Amino acid sequence: MLPFLLFQQVFKGGHVTTELIQEAGKTAEPQRLSVRHVSVYRYSEPVRFGEHRMMFRPRSGHDVRVVATELVITPTPSRLHWLHDVFDNSVAVANFSGEAAELHFDSQVTLEHYESPLPDYALEPYAATWPFAYTNEEASDLVNARSRQYPDDEVNVWARRFLAKRGPTSTMTMLRAMTQEIKSGFRYVRRTEKGVYRPADTLRHRSGSCRDFAVLMMDAVRSLGLAARFVSGYIFVPEFDTTLGGGATHAWLQIYLPGAGWVDFDPTNSIIGNRHLIRVGVAWNYYQALPLWGTWHGAAHSFRGLQVDVRVTEDV
Repeated sequence: MLPFLLFQQVFKGGHVTTELIQEAGKTAEPQRLSVRHVSVYRYSEPVRFGEHRMMFRPRSGHDVRVVATELVITPTPSRLHWLHDVFDNSVAVANFSGEAAELHFDSQVTLEHYESPLPDYALEPYAATWPFAYTNEEASDLVNARSRQYPDDEVNVWARRFLAKRGPTSTMTMLRAMTQEIKSGFRYVRRTEKGVYRPADTLRHRSGSCRDFAVLMMDAVRSLGLAARFVSGYIFVPEFDTTLGGGATHAWLQIYLPGAGWVDFDPTNSIIGNRHLIRVGVAWNYYQALPLWGTWHGAAHSFRGLQVDVRVTEDV
């Protein structure tokens, strides 16, 4: 990777010159990670499969570069093609002919991950304290990101616990406190069944899966007028690390903050920024970013279950 280059404008004798300053100490070295995601549907007898859609390929950007991908599906689809959905997520679409008692998806991805372990988000001055208003242009683009799916007074009251008792409320301090409260005050439970709990139910039970925590925090910040979106993906868990959510797909949220853009918040692990996080799908709501979904035709009693195994390892 090229060294970090900083261009600085310098005023000399009434003229503006540009000096190129090379700061070798700020060179960012990426982590090279491998992700293997295996999902297996099992049935007691052969069934016929309808269309299946997969969201396995990470979103490329300035902090993630996909190096190689391989997707093996058994039985082999009669047709497999790729598309970008309305959120620009990469989606594989498979169609099948014939019948089988097992449907096996094996995705392998190698990527370079540029981590920001202690990000310093420079918010626009007007957004540094809450409440603030998005610009007219931003507000029109963020209508769906601010729309609540599960409005509830209990969540409203809980969200306002993080506002300053006196004086202005720092936006980042408030969001950091909310993220830490879910990590420290709620019990993480891995769930394989579909769907999410309503935010108010997660709040009452003080427990849930990563996607439950993401949906709770999304609803809470939306109640404060902030724009948020759901993120599905993977999490790298280093050896002997206490990070939660490994071994399966992971979920968190992003909040749009003027000056910083979409910022990752993982309340399951109290992570702010992209540390350990590999984004695959983003959407306004969780059901728009499912890692795998599809249909099958056969006797209802024949379905035996879904087994999912995710391994994220560092290539050294």
